[in-house]
Amino acid sequence: METQRRERAARFVELHREGCFLLPNAWDAGSARVLESAGFPAVATTSAGIAFSLGRADHDYGGGRVDRATMVDRIGEIAAEVRVPVSADLEDGFGEAPGTVAETIAMTLAAGAAGGNIEDFTGDRSRPLYAPELAAERIRAAREAVDAAGEPFVLVGRTDVLLTGGSLDEAVRRANAYLAAGADCAFVPGAADAGTIGTLVREIDGPLNVVMGLTGGALSLADLRGLGVRRVTVGGSIARAMYARLLAAARELAERGTFSYADNQISQTDLNALFHR
Repeated sequence: METQRRERAARFVELHREGCFLLPNAWDAGSARVLESAGFPAVATTSAGIAFSLGRADHDYGGGRVDRATMVDRIGEIAAEVRVPVSADLEDGFGEAPGTVAETIAMTLAAGAAGGNIEDFTGDRSRPLYAPELAAERIRAAREAVDAAGEPFVLVGRTDVLLTGGSLDEAVRRANAYLAAGADCAFVPGAADAGTIGTLVREIDGPLNVVMGLTGGALSLADLRGLGVRRVTVGGSIARAMYARLLAAARELAERGTFSYADNQISQTDLNALFHR
């Protein structure tokens, strides 16, 4: 089992060497199994989707997010149920101190993940991002934890500059600082148009992850491949789409007392077959 996990993690590292691949985001073991069944080479987690599945808000301004132990437990459940590598959404590492980030990485490796994101978003409206020097030190601590474990693992340095109203130049500076500190891949959410993404690809000194699905978006995977993007995730968008259907069904039942929501469902037989090992 440990050999298989290591082989999966090594494959995940190789996916970042060249080309472009789509890494969809799951929020529980069932959603991960569905994504795996579609043939994706790996799946990621979505902290937003996991929070929603627990009836909690996503990490944002105001606190109240899912705690680290609960999040890592869910990551472990997902990793145990699929036969493809799993990359973990680790928010800001669940604490400001570099040592806390290192602990989070160690826990994530122990849970069976093959990669993980560390972001610079604080959740504090008075200082939305960690200071650049501290943010880089946090990535450096994460890298040291990976190296100490001696396991294949893709460390992603995420900057939320564009999501918090910052400039593209600052996003590039931070992304490059995180790569220099030991990240294997840079992630800049909020870049969704060809011009912005093309600039990031040209100016960032390493592989770039972008997230699609925040607003639908006009760019396809082929477009992103042509721009030079290495990795594409979809964040919590699949989970949000699922919850939109759930809310519509709930409103139909409560307000009209009808059942048309059930016209488009997967059969019990098909789901049993999909989840059967």
